[in-house]
Amino acid sequence: MSILVTRPSPAGEQLVNQLRASGKSAWHLPLIHFLPGIDLPMLAERLTALSHDDLLFIVSQHAIDYAHSWLLQQGITWPVRLRYFAIGRTSGLRLRSLSGLPVIYPHTHQYETSEGLLSLPSLARIDGRRALVLRGNRGRELLKRTLLQRGVQVEYCECYRRYPITYDGEEQGRRLLSLGIKTLIMTSGEMLQQFYTLMPEYCHNYWLMRCQLIVVSERLAILAHQLGWKNIVVANVADNDALMRVLL
Repeated sequence: MSILVTRPSPAGEQLVNQLRASGKSAWHLPLIHFLPGIDLPMLAERLTALSHDDLLFIVSQHAIDYAHSWLLQQGITWPVRLRYFAIGRTSGLRLRSLSGLPVIYPHTHQYETSEGLLSLPSLARIDGRRALVLRGNRGRELLKRTLLQRGVQVEYCECYRRYPITYDGEEQGRRLLSLGIKTLIMTSGEMLQQFYTLMPEYCHNYWLMRCQLIVVSERLAILAHQLGWKNIVVANVADNDALMRVLL
């Protein structure tokens, strides 16, 4: 079974190396890359505007890394007066290790989503607070919409931007067929749609829809089913260790 990993660098290469070390045939085709977000220069100002017990949300590890790097360059530390929330264990532990501050996150793997984060008891009564959400360009609006409904003033800070990597679909289709790819790993709806569009029509009918598809949420599984996949496995968590457990 040959496995195609589409997640960006460096996590994509790391997963390929883990799979190969375990005896699997694995290949990397990153679909997006990251650059600093347009709001990073305003991060310090937006942090300063938050008061004691206001809320700061991290929705991805990339947001943490870009934000922390920027703050280090400016000689600024994470404010201790805020309440920090992360969407999952990996991002929560990452922020805690970099900031030295307590971070609240869902502890059950199947709830490492915006829905799981919003179900935390500590976010039940937050009327009158302000919140800053560190994220990339685009993304789901559920977190902001729900916080607004709970009486919170919400502001985004775009810490990084996703950019699609351009490939020749015919060339990649032939390459992946020759490699005998049978399993695809997709960690976002954006990448799933991009890959689906990239592959030429003959690949859809002959090969693509016959592949096993590994995704990282039920929401992504629904999208995959709508596009035509039948053999879909949900890993629930997007980190490499969770994906390895599904694949071994």
